[in-house]
Parts: sequence; structure tokens; C-alpha cells
Amino acid sequence: MWAVFLFWMALAVYIVVVLSTLTVVTLENRQPAKTIAWTVVLVMLPVLGLVIFYFFGQSVRKDRYIGRRQYNLLTQRMLADIQPCPPEACPSKYAPLIRLFEHMNKAVLTADNHIESYSTGADFIMALLREIASAKDHVHLETYIIEDDPVGRLVADALADKAAEGVEVRLIYDDVGCWNVPNSFFRRLEKRGVQVGAFLPVRFPQLTHKVNYRNHRKLCVVDGRTAFIGGMNLAYRYVSSRKRTWHDLHMRVTGGAVAGIQRLILSDWCFVTNDFISGRRYFPAATSASGTQGDLLQIVQSNPVSRYPEIMYGLTWAILHARRYLYIQTPYFMPTEPVMQALQTAAMSGVDVRLMVPEKPDGFWLRWVNDCHFTTILKAGIRVFTHHYGFLHSKCAVADDDWCTVGSSNMDFRSFENNFEANAFIYGETAARAVKAQFLADAQSCTEVKLSAWIHRPVHHRLLESYTRILSPLL
Repeated sequence: MWAVFLFWMALAVYIVVVLSTLTVVTLENRQPAKTIAWTVVLVMLPVLGLVIFYFFGQSVRKDRYIGRRQYNLLTQRMLADIQPCPPEACPSKYAPLIRLFEHMNKAVLTADNHIESYSTGADFIMALLREIASAKDHVHLETYIIEDDPVGRLVADALADKAAEGVEVRLIYDDVGCWNVPNSFFRRLEKRGVQVGAFLPVRFPQLTHKVNYRNHRKLCVVDGRTAFIGGMNLAYRYVSSRKRTWHDLHMRVTGGAVAGIQRLILSDWCFVTNDFISGRRYFPAATSASGTQGDLLQIVQSNPVSRYPEIMYGLTWAILHARRYLYIQTPYFMPTEPVMQALQTAAMSGVDVRLMVPEKPDGFWLRWVNDCHFTTILKAGIRVFTHHYGFLHSKCAVADDDWCTVGSSNMDFRSFENNFEANAFIYGETAARAVKAQFLADAQSCTEVKLSAWIHRPVHHRLLESYTRILSPLL
């Protein structure tokens, strides 16, 4: 008798908790797709759904923990140290987009930037090591992952060697991204003079405060004059081809935009360590590396406490204003509704829109997430290519030979809303044509998905895609 009574009492309490949680989700006015996804999880996964929401779904923890540190204020305090581009140099075609980032993101448009692109991990790591070796004053490195493997140890030794020479060396790593890295790896760096900061460390019992909001940026600044930005982490899998080659895109930047990257790293350093550092030595006057005119560039950041999803807004604007072509590479294609509508609108208005994703993502469920959108975009006229030589990890877009973006942001809900991301938005022919050339070269290792064949895929594939699509806003 008591067992039956306790069962019904527990069930009643559980129903009340679930209904209360659903009320909270609804009142937070999330995107409808995300609200529906959480509703499905809470209703269809008894108990487990509540656990998942407790760890990954609460916004109040985000606002309390991240907001109280006034993260956005930190990134604004260094604006005086960045040299803006003269107003007359602003391209009229992209003036609204540039102003959008200036108003929302305080992203300064900088001029005379010279860019070198790397599409393989070996080339990027060698360029990074060369710049670290040349450092005279400071090295600031921020990464989502630095593995305790041959590549991670090589970079770590290079940092430690410079610290031994008296160079200021700071390393920020994401705690969740480096969960598999032993603490002894970072303690060794600290003992050798490297200043190390873990971004939002996740430890019980405060797991829910931080686990859902990760620093996904991959940035480096050397002496305030050279910087790196892109999608590559520091791990052996980026240079090893024993299993499958990783394809990614990273950029070395000189010019005014270096100050924008420095601003983000120093803001994150203050956020992690409460140590606010600034000064002209970290923001030296930019000098041209060659006699040719460089590209215009904005460094755009996004974070979970921003009022708006800046990178998503910028991409949406660029998609809608493409006139001839738009090529996109992303390892995870889980677009928000505004981005999906913009892509369909561009394609149906006659723009040559092409999407490239990996044939086999680095998670079996991610294949279904990518695939579940193919029918919709193929019917709109978007050409879809699956990259089958290795794993495509590039996060970039290019349009009309005069605009491109490269950075850490994937085309998914998590990058747009939950992660700390950084992208370079570049206005100029040189960088745009380089990104376009890389896209076309990668296309040689792709298979194009045709609608006529796609609609005849097996029924069980369609079911998996449909179920996954419901949950895609949470992945």
C-alpha cells in the first residue's frame, strides 16, 4: 500500500517538476525550434530529460556566472588602442554590414591587412612555430584544444623556450575541450614560466554553471604585429594522415586587424584570471608588410551573454546580399531558421549557392544532423557537396570575389548562441579569391548530392534524419 502511495506521490512530483520546467523554457522566449526541442526532450525522456536540461539547458546560470563578470565591458575597454580604417575607405557595398558589426560588436574596421592562408595542419603548425620563435616581447595563444601529443608538446616546448628567454607568454585553453589532457601537462608549462589560464573550468558541484558555454576560439598574437585566426586546434590529428586527413582553414594576419585579435585574447585573459592588462606595447602601430594595398578586415566575436548573435546576423546579411555566388564550408550544418531562410532566398533568386560538408563527420549522429536539411536546401536550388577525402573541418564562406569570412564558428545553434567564437570578416579580392580557390580545390574530393537520387534514399535514413532534426537545436 505504502509503495503504491509513494509511487503516485513521486509521479505527481515529477509531473509538477516537468511542467514547471516547461513553463520556464516557454517564458525564456527562446527560438521556437529550441523551445520545441526541449519540450520533446523533457516529455519523451523521463528523468533523463530533466538531467540533460539541468546540465545544458539553463540560461539563468549563464547570465549569473558570465554576465556578472561584465564580459562585454572588458572587450570594449581596449577600443582606444585599435586604429580604425579611414571612413572613405569603407566599401559602399558592405557599409551596412560593417556598421552592423560596429554597433553590435564594437568591431573596428581595419585597413592594410595582409593574409596568408593555410589549409593543412602541417603548414599552419610550422608557421605558428616560426612566429613563436621570432617573438621578442610577448606571445598570446588561445585555443579550444591543445593535446598532450607530439604537436601539442611541440607547441608547448616552443612557448616554454620563449618564456625562458624573458618573453611574456600566456596560454588560454578551454577546460572542456582539454578534458582528456592531464593537468600535469599545464603544470609543466607553468613551472617553465608560461602563464596558463583554463577557460571556465568544470568541476563538481558547479558543473551546470559552465559546461554548456565553451571558448571555441583559436587565436594567437605575437608581439602585437602578427596574428593567427581560424579553425585549427593544436593536435596531432591535424597533421597525421594515418586514419584520415583533416582539412581546415587558418590565416596568418598582419596589419590593423592584429589589434582586434589582441583585444579578444586580452579580454579573455582578464575574464579567466581577473588580470586586466593593456598598453601600447600590446597594440603597436601597424606597419605594412609590403608595398601593396591590403584587405579591409573586422574581427567579430560572439559570446553567450551578447544581446544579439552577432556572427549569425552578419552571415545572414551576407547571404541575402550575395549577387553572383556564395560558397560555404562547415563541418556541422545545423542552421537556425533565419540562416536557412536566407540561404533558400539567395538560391531561389538566382545566386549560385554551394554548401560543402564532410561525408563522415566526427560523430555518427552528426551525419544525420547534416543530412536532415539536404532535402529542403536541394529543393531550393542549393548545390550540396560531401567531402570524402578525410574530414572537412573548415568554417568559412566566400561571395562575389570581394567578401569572405574565416574563423571558429560552425553553422549551428551552438556556435551562434552558446560558444565564445571569433571570425574574421574580410572585404577585398585577395582573401576572397584565395578562399574561393580553396573551396574549388576541395570540391575535387567531393561527391555532389543530386535531388533526384536523394529523394530515393532508404526509409530508415529518412526517419533518423527527421528525429535528429527535431533535436538539432540542442546539439
